Amino acid sequence: MAPALARLLAPPGSDAAVVVRLLDSPVGALAAAATDDGLVFLEFATNERLERQVGGLFRAFGPTRTGEHPVLDQTATELAEYFAGTRHQFRLPLVIRGTPFQERVWRALLGIPYGETRSYADLAESLGVRNGQRAVGLANGMNRLAIVVPCHRVIERSGGLRGYGGGLWRKKHLLDHEARWAPAGALAGLPLAQGPTIGQP
Repeated sequence: MAPALARLLAPPGSDAAVVVRLLDSPVGALAAAATDDGLVFLEFATNERLERQVGGLFRAFGPTRTGEHPVLDQTATELAEYFAGTRHQFRLPLVIRGTPFQERVWRALLGIPYGETRSYADLAESLGVRNGQRAVGLANGMNRLAIVVPCHRVIERSGGLRGYGGGLWRKKHLLDHEARWAPAGALAGLPLAQGPTIGQP
């Protein structure tokens, strides 16, 4: 087990307000964390960025413990429905906490509909940030709520995937999944570039 994951999965019994659970998914295990206010963290448990993401979680919300929580139950249910193709919008209570700019970007991500994509440049322009693709990309990369705050729906104007903290194969899997189940029957917005197959490591 990665040190960051071990640190996140502290034994139950403490008075920590943040409760953590590992959830299974078709794209690998996900570490989910919640407080009574809502979901505060959802990250790929094998992610190389997990150390930094866990550090940010601790700074923003404090220590964690494993255990049961109704928000985590709802998260597991809604993720299962999402991967079954029957849920196109999450109804989870989310706690979005970052810098003011990060929060603006993350809330803008929530406005990208299921089965659609936006470019980094388009997202920056919608926020009124000229030549802000890089700043938007950095904020995108610091998103602590994978999948439910859909940073995977942001791609290059050319159709390239560019980057994804969970790995490009996961980003492509999520986009392909949504294209399959989208009401329109195809990915709306920017088309994905045709390139070599991106396989799971």
